[in-house]
Amino acid sequence: MTVSIERTFANQTTLAEFLEKPDTKPASEYIDGEILQKPMPQGEHSVLQSELLTHINRAGNPAKIVYAFPELRCVFGGKAIVPDIAVFVWENIPRTTAGKIANRFEIAPDWLIEILSPEQSVNKVIKKIVFSLKQGSQLAWLIDPDDQSVTVFYPQALPEVKEKEDLLPSLEALKDWRLSVTEMFDWLKL
Repeated sequence: MTVSIERTFANQTTLAEFLEKPDTKPASEYIDGEILQKPMPQGEHSVLQSELLTHINRAGNPAKIVYAFPELRCVFGGKAIVPDIAVFVWENIPRTTAGKIANRFEIAPDWLIEILSPEQSVNKVIKKIVFSLKQGSQLAWLIDPDDQSVTVFYPQALPEVKEKEDLLPSLEALKDWRLSVTEMFDWLKL
């Protein structure tokens, strides 16, 4: 028993040590002292991620309302997570003193989107979402390509499962943006 406890502590890395390590492909996250590598995205995941980025940025970028980033490492609350899509309200995007976009984001995304991969643990993804909501995220989606549903998370509210013709919620800043679950999954029919 003592050996396994010592082994667990011996294998743990600090956040600072993790951030000094070279990046991995696919990305690795630092959660509760553990380094966890995300699964390699596959076809459905890649199409959904690409189309969502395009649609969100088409609605939010020209007017400087929001910006959606793919696979962006966000370091906050003692963890380093890499959502499939991290959306930031324009004013919340970290910038350098010269006004350029910062390389390091030390803030929770305003909206995070996770696309479930077949080998991913649903509970680990939900724990990451709940953690982000507790740290300031306003909205999260968990997209399940297998059953073509989206579980929507808000701070201090029960999750909602959206299916078929249900409209998906977005940030208040994108109040005119509309997308149904069916429209989103129709992207997979290239």
